[in-house]
Amino acid sequence: MPIAKKTVVTAALLVGLTAGAAWFLNKPVTARLAAPTAIPVRVVQVVQQDVPRYVSGIGTVLSLHSVIIRPQVDGILTRLLVKEGQLVKAGDLLATLDDRSIRANLDQAKAQLAQNQAQLQVAQVNLKRYKLLSVDDGVSKQTYDQQAALVNQLNATAQGNQAAIDAAQVQLSYTQIRSPVTGRVGIRSVDEGNFLRMSDAQGLFSVTQIDPIAVEFSLPQQMLPTLQQLVRAQDPAAVQAYLGTDSNKTGTLLGNGHLSLIDNQINTSTGTLRAKAEFDNPQQKLWPGQLVTVKIQTALDQGALTVPPTVVQRGLDQHFVFRIKGQQVESVPVQVLYQDSELNIITGVQAGDVLVSDGQSRLKPGSRVQVLDAPPQAPAREPKP
Repeated sequence: MPIAKKTVVTAALLVGLTAGAAWFLNKPVTARLAAPTAIPVRVVQVVQQDVPRYVSGIGTVLSLHSVIIRPQVDGILTRLLVKEGQLVKAGDLLATLDDRSIRANLDQAKAQLAQNQAQLQVAQVNLKRYKLLSVDDGVSKQTYDQQAALVNQLNATAQGNQAAIDAAQVQLSYTQIRSPVTGRVGIRSVDEGNFLRMSDAQGLFSVTQIDPIAVEFSLPQQMLPTLQQLVRAQDPAAVQAYLGTDSNKTGTLLGNGHLSLIDNQINTSTGTLRAKAEFDNPQQKLWPGQLVTVKIQTALDQGALTVPPTVVQRGLDQHFVFRIKGQQVESVPVQVLYQDSELNIITGVQAGDVLVSDGQSRLKPGSRVQVLDAPPQAPAREPKP
């Protein structure tokens, strides 16, 4: 019996296993595909606006007029009437020199002129008398001619005396040193009481014009036709000066000016040309010798389609953007007409299109996306003057 019972149990197990295997093999397959995961992205709208184009360069701030104050006569510096860093106007008295010797020479020249004029007056009276007497042969012709020559001689002497007076007056004016320009006084190199000579190269100090001021900069020679058009334009081209020399970063705006001139030749060693812009500088943010970044407005694109630089992607042979279409994205080829650190001007899309601005690395055409934020508009950039 035990053997028969074991046989029955084994047979039952075999039947159960066979039935289970048959059910598993004949079970209907339910193809349940997993839904694709949405890729999170940030988006931005295409904005249509007027966009000014700029070209950048590194420039140096230059004074339009800087003068080193030097004496024009030898003498002792008696008074300094300005302080270092003081703003002065053209014609202001800056310093005085000892003028006693020059005044003495002037008084001597005036005395000689007065003496000569008295002699000339007597000679002219005698000449008139001799002229009347010569009619009746009261005096000889020779005497009359000699008197006329004496009058001419005294006239010439009087003119020489007057010239000496004028020269002394000019020398006297040099003892009062006045500012030839409106500007700021530099660091003083001479104190009161020093003896100054005309041959001194150092001078007393400098006076540098601060407002208005200029910036000189260099650009590639390929910009020559554009700059020529800007110089000849009725409205001067706008130029902005920024603090620092990193053209890729917009620093602090120091001033707004206009393009004034371009140099008359190109530097053959560097292939660049020099240009100059003038700036009003009432707050004195621009300082002579300062290095700045200049941006020149070269054109104005009206009604341009603009997007942030992060929107445009570069493919193997062209640029493209990902445009939102429902819950998916599509790849749209675009052409970049202009780009800078703030925005790109493109064609191939329409104003108001929603484009992906962040998260493109995981995208491909047809990818399902999830917009993290509502589609904001790219900030409009107003044309700068």
